Amino acid sequence: MKAIWNGEVIAESDDTVVVEGNHYFPRSAVREDVLVESATTSVCGWKGTASYFSLQVAGETNADAVWTYRDPKPEAAQVRDHLAFWRGVQVVDA
Repeated sequence: MKAIWNGEVIAESDDTVVVEGNHYFPRSAVREDVLVESATTSVCGWKGTASYFSLQVAGETNADAVWTYRDPKPEAAQVRDHLAFWRGVQVVDA
């Protein structure tokens, strides 16, 4: 799978975890140079608290387009150290 935004591949992996229709990429498969930590958080009843990153690619910013569960609840342990995308990020077969 590939995650693409603003014409650039920002993540690529053949080992994503699919939860609720979202592909979670291993952190090691995501380009660190495009991630900007955000103060935004949200809470999922069964996964826990999500933390967000914004994307910066080719001079453009996509606010809070990436999320992760740093300390997921036990039933969502498979998404630990994984990131997922939304807000216009295309996730496609590689």
